[in-house]
Amino acid sequence: MTSFDALYNLAAANRGGADELEAYLPQPKKSEQLSAQTDDRYLSMMARCVFRAGFVWRVIDNKWPGFEEVFVQFNPMAVAYFSDEKLEELAQDRRIVRNFTKIVSVRNNAAYVLDRQRTHGSFGEFIAQWPEDNITALWLELKKQGCRLGGNSGPMMLRSMGKDTFLLTTDVCDALVHHGLMKKFSANSQRDLKLVEQVFANLRQESGRPLCQISRMLACTV
Repeated sequence: MTSFDALYNLAAANRGGADELEAYLPQPKKSEQLSAQTDDRYLSMMARCVFRAGFVWRVIDNKWPGFEEVFVQFNPMAVAYFSDEKLEELAQDRRIVRNFTKIVSVRNNAAYVLDRQRTHGSFGEFIAQWPEDNITALWLELKKQGCRLGGNSGPMMLRSMGKDTFLLTTDVCDALVHHGLMKKFSANSQRDLKLVEQVFANLRQESGRPLCQISRMLACTV
């Protein structure tokens, strides 16, 4: 099994040096920063990750001002009460990508955000309180309680908002196997996810670095 230092040196070499690698590594937000972010921004990022899935990210990002407009800046209370007729209208709106099932998911996720507001005060507080040593359980929560937040969509939303998490992108999965950190595994298996989570926990203990940096560094080794 390859050591963290060896992985880091390989990633640095591939990025053109340690300084370049460090500049490329993400920085997680602290709990107070996560809870301070308003819930409309969490809903916006949920929608963005859902619409990006299986699509050209650049197209979604270029259209995002239109998304913000038609979804009233992703105010959860407003979006949760969009009528079916309103959603059908949005499916014809050229300001956004007109994928009806993904449009419906925004309303469903708005209701999910409101539910967590009731239990935790805000969705941001809910995310901030979740322990990082059980991050895959949060992935499962998002998949089961949210809409279309399975796969990498939920974890990508968390990463984008600053919650410390690793991602199981193709490069990260390849790196885990190639460097002997994992045998062949399935990202859809809860048992395998827990084994992967333990690998990241070991690397975090060895390096003192957050999960998001370890994940990005692993991706740079392949």
